[in-house]
Amino acid sequence: MSVLTIGLSHRTAPVAMLERVSVSGDTLAKLLYDVQQDVCVAEAMVVSTCNRVEIYATVDRFHAALTSVSRLLSVHSGVPVEELTPHLYVHYDDRAVEHLFSMVCGLDSMVVGEGQILGQVRQALKLAQEHGTIGATLNELVQQALRVGKRAHADTGIDQAGASLVTAGLALAGPLEGRRALVVGAGSMSALAANTLLRLGVTDLVIANRTFERGLRLAESVGGRAVELHEVPRELVAADLVISCTGGGHHVITPGMLTGRDVFLLDLALPHDIDPAVREVPGTTLVDLEIIQHSVKGAREGDAVQTVRELVAEELAAFLNAGRAARVTPTVVALRSKAAGVVEAELGRLLMRLPELDGRARDEVALTVQRVVDKLLHEPTVRVKQLATSPGGDHYAEALRELFDLDPKMPEAMREVEL
Repeated sequence: MSVLTIGLSHRTAPVAMLERVSVSGDTLAKLLYDVQQDVCVAEAMVVSTCNRVEIYATVDRFHAALTSVSRLLSVHSGVPVEELTPHLYVHYDDRAVEHLFSMVCGLDSMVVGEGQILGQVRQALKLAQEHGTIGATLNELVQQALRVGKRAHADTGIDQAGASLVTAGLALAGPLEGRRALVVGAGSMSALAANTLLRLGVTDLVIANRTFERGLRLAESVGGRAVELHEVPRELVAADLVISCTGGGHHVITPGMLTGRDVFLLDLALPHDIDPAVREVPGTTLVDLEIIQHSVKGAREGDAVQTVRELVAEELAAFLNAGRAARVTPTVVALRSKAAGVVEAELGRLLMRLPELDGRARDEVALTVQRVVDKLLHEPTVRVKQLATSPGGDHYAEALRELFDLDPKMPEAMREVEL
């Protein structure tokens, strides 16, 4: 099985297209299930964030899987395949692993180095696990990617290479001290927004959320006040600054809710939380993901980014080499097993011809024969493991199977053998 990645992001698609393709809730779960049920796919995981939608799958046929998965993304997003295809990127095998490692480290983010992607990939993994669409291959890959991402954020300065989406958006709002702020939503992005506002000097902070208890917990953690979602129009009357990131699929703020007083609106959701028509209301400034994307383009990549690129290359090589070495293990086990069978058969024949041998002599003969076989097999098995990590390494294991007529799938070959 090989790993296939199909997706689109802020690098390949405008925000309007990302908004159309964005999947969440039941739609996301159904897409995940349908991909995994495809005849070409064994495992599946979907990463859906504000600036990317990516499907990871283990497949046995590249072209057939590419066609099927692209079609399913089209069906569940409602975007025709012919419109979707120009914006899609495809990564396969080693390139798919490299892309995932880079993405989790924040190298592929709209704002380089942002740490939110770690939690988003972790959530995607959890969802796939809950729905039973992920197996050993993808689970091991994603777990390793998360470890690489944590190492990148802990050991380098990548977090400072670029601001978070929240910080990048708020940079366009001007001074924040003493201003009244309303945060709509209580998820991870909303929590980040609330804490960022607090750090930047906002002292009057209101959290509005569909589930009041969750909003209350966030409000208490930042010294703010919680309200029900239906109270947003009333809170807008006094707010100087609004951040919305519910991603609920419909507009929670519309032109009719605004009074014409000066207000800065930051929409971090896909699909949009705030109706773009609010820009027509006097005194209103709306910043969304598309504006943030343009504001951070051309940001200088510093030493931290280069350090993370080197880290990704190092971790990628180690992961791929370990995988290639693991693939040759059944062949080595089969060779050892076959040799053990030959030794056992020949010793049996010898003892039938020389029944007068006492127990001590039998043990010494058996030990000597086993040592000879072990020494003969040691160098080939060590070398085939080493060569397996080089380009085209699978061919060495294949040659070993041909030379010794091995079947590594035989049940007896898969028993525990000291390698």
